Amino acid sequence: MQTKRVIFSNKLLPYLLLAPQLVITLVFFIWPAIQAGRSSFEREDPFGFRTTFVWFENYRRIFADPNYLNSLANTAVFAVAVTALSMSLSLLLAVCVNRVMRSSRVYTTLLVWPYAVAPVVVGILWWFLFNPSIGLLPYILDGIGVTWNHRVNGEQAMILIIVAASWKQISYNFLFFLAGLQSVPRSLIEAAAIDGAGPFKRFWTIVFPLLSPTTFFLLIININYAMFDTFGIIDATTAGGPAQATNTLVYKVYTDGFIGLNLGSSSAQSVILMLIVIVLTVVQFRYVERRVQY
Repeated sequence: MQTKRVIFSNKLLPYLLLAPQLVITLVFFIWPAIQAGRSSFEREDPFGFRTTFVWFENYRRIFADPNYLNSLANTAVFAVAVTALSMSLSLLLAVCVNRVMRSSRVYTTLLVWPYAVAPVVVGILWWFLFNPSIGLLPYILDGIGVTWNHRVNGEQAMILIIVAASWKQISYNFLFFLAGLQSVPRSLIEAAAIDGAGPFKRFWTIVFPLLSPTTFFLLIININYAMFDTFGIIDATTAGGPAQATNTLVYKVYTDGFIGLNLGSSSAQSVILMLIVIVLTVVQFRYVERRVQY
């Protein structure tokens, strides 16, 4: 079977088609990254009148700051919890919907809606649900002997942002898991059923290994989501509190740069955060991808 190759008569046409995306990447990603890297070696006054080149002084102060180390630990806990919770629940929902053939489109539509909600709106929604004064969930928890007040309890505040961020990401994961489940050959599942394998054994020995490419892709996406795209949720729910219990790396970049006007430290934190994500992605492709069955 011969594959058809697209041949452009004009040699400049492929580059013209790529130009819009390349310009967007350069303007909104590459150039800001270069500017952040340059600013991380400088100390600038809040009004921008004077800039001093200080080499690695910003980095030295960052790693000597206990608040930054605390935000690093918070980010690790938050990213792992959000990734595990959102992926496991979305896989469970995808399996349930995949078994319902007649109304699967209705369930898919309903489960996709939360992904269209803005992160700030998600944060406000869960802030109302967990509000100690007017929220429904604290009232229910109080009935079973649990006193909820995330304004003063750091562990409860972390649980709040984990639940909100996971709820927002479940829809995205659900779509990919459902597509992966629907691509699994029915003949393999039927053959295993004939051999006497139960539903759980069929899932863990046949279905889940075939979902490994989807799972690997979502693992990378969810980690990046938890470390970058959850700023609006944290800002609307806890604002990094109480006592910086929910202050993650991306939120500390905002507080130091835009509120504290410490641009050099904020830029250095941005560079460190970018390097952490790059290292995690490389490790995942280098070691985790070995277990993926294509």
